[in-house]
Amino acid sequence: MAALLPVGARFWTAAAVVVVALWSSGAPALVYPVYEQDWGLTPAVITGIFAVYPVVLVVVLVIFGGISDYIGRRLTMLAGLGSIALGVLIFAIAPDAAWLFIGRIFQGIGVGLALSPAGAALVEYSRSVSRASSVNTLATAVGLTIATVLGGALVQYAPWPRELTFWVLLAVTVALAAAVYFLPRNDRSAAPGARWRPRPIRVPRALRGVVTAASLGAATSFAVGAVLISLGAQLIKDVLHTDNALVAGVVLAISAMVGGVVSIAARRLAPRTAVASGAITGAFAIALLVVSANLSSLLLFIVTSVIFGASYGMLFLGSLGLINRYAQPDHRAGTLSVVYLVAYLGQGTVAIGLGLLATALGLAPALSIVCPVLIGLALAAAAAAIFFGRPRREAPSADALSAASSIGR
Repeated sequence: MAALLPVGARFWTAAAVVVVALWSSGAPALVYPVYEQDWGLTPAVITGIFAVYPVVLVVVLVIFGGISDYIGRRLTMLAGLGSIALGVLIFAIAPDAAWLFIGRIFQGIGVGLALSPAGAALVEYSRSVSRASSVNTLATAVGLTIATVLGGALVQYAPWPRELTFWVLLAVTVALAAAVYFLPRNDRSAAPGARWRPRPIRVPRALRGVVTAASLGAATSFAVGAVLISLGAQLIKDVLHTDNALVAGVVLAISAMVGGVVSIAARRLAPRTAVASGAITGAFAIALLVVSANLSSLLLFIVTSVIFGASYGMLFLGSLGLINRYAQPDHRAGTLSVVYLVAYLGQGTVAIGLGLLATALGLAPALSIVCPVLIGLALAAAAAAIFFGRPRREAPSADALSAASSIGR
């Protein structure tokens, strides 16, 4: 039998899976203009390619959300990384737009399979729930930052702007899969003898309020992120009059980078406090976003990105913290899947809706319609965290379960 990774390396390997999943999700963003120029793609085709990803990911989460609780974290992460690698390879060799749809389908399958078990593994390999939540949030920020900054640099200054970013990501994904292979094999959390079958994800009754608060918090962060990316690309083009992909990537990475810093600084906040604070901050950032769009002010957009980054860091940290603290091991991955499911539904709905409205009415009028809805979502997340951010009957926390297990040994 192959030697297993040391405990510390297992934790960071699981974090790297989150990084690669988010890197994969954002990798095509800065290559889309190259496809548009080289292949003459219309905005409708680009929007369709974008929309395929969250749709597929949501389907995977609905059907396979809790599968790692039954077959193990390691095997599920390997399956996810394999699908991500296949999707990235298809992007690297794609001769036309039809291949991009296929590649995006495999990326959606891979990320849908990999994210929840990686998040659950972070808790199981960690000494603390707060550390696992903080590192998970940081890993999402790092993945998005790599996708935009490294992707922008490769597109702008390296050869093969359509392909190289995907070859680099493919190499990293394969190397990471090799590390995941050496994680523990017996890492399922369902009861002995329990078998997986396709069925709706079940959330224990006592945790439904907690999961609602966590899901609304994550959905707010993902939905506003989708708007920022859409608006950011347009502002960079209109205000700076530049098509420089690296400049675009750095500007788009601001909120992710700030979110990563805040996730470390705020790791000792109670999860419900983090969600409520992040949601209220996010509502302010959304209002500021409308002003920056109407003024076409890049400086104001950057300020908005910084404020939203702080909001994102607290929202996602608190959302993960709620699940990691209260969900018991035998349904932790499935419960995390519910949070990701709602988050990606929100992201996909907002991105597609904003795109359709912007095409029909223009960007500023579209934001005037979408942003009040997002402010309502943010305030709902804050209210849910305040009123429902604890289980009905106090469930044993992951830290308490770990301590009890240690005493038993």
